[in-house]
Amino acid sequence: MDAPVAGDDADLIEALQNAGLPTDDLSETAGRFFAYATLGGEHVGYGGFERAGTAMLVRSLLVRPSARHRGVGGGMLALLLRRAFDDGGREAWALTTTAVSFFERSGFKPTPRAAAPAAILATRQAARLCPASAVLLTRSIRP
Repeated sequence: MDAPVAGDDADLIEALQNAGLPTDDLSETAGRFFAYATLGGEHVGYGGFERAGTAMLVRSLLVRPSARHRGVGGGMLALLLRRAFDDGGREAWALTTTAVSFFERSGFKPTPRAAAPAAILATRQAARLCPASAVLLTRSIRP
């Protein structure tokens, strides 16, 4: 299950910083962020997205170390993409330096940056926060 959290939530920021993920623009973005928990109430991570028309950029998908290797990340991503779809997103984009295979297992395909919508490339995440070595991936979002 998921619950909305503010971009400036102290626990979200601390978790992202501990994982080495960018936090500089969280309070400035129009992104939506969520905290994830199991049905038993175990807090397992965070994720978010930033919409640009029907395109959306996956933001800061983070599985807590204690919840890794249990399929939790795939479930979190599925919930996040459903939230994005319900919000009008039809195309998901992700930038990563470490989780390419995770996103590929979830149907994302590596894509040249030149193929991304200008609005995705203009996000602070894509334009300044992620290194040029980050891989850009995309997939469609369907119900």
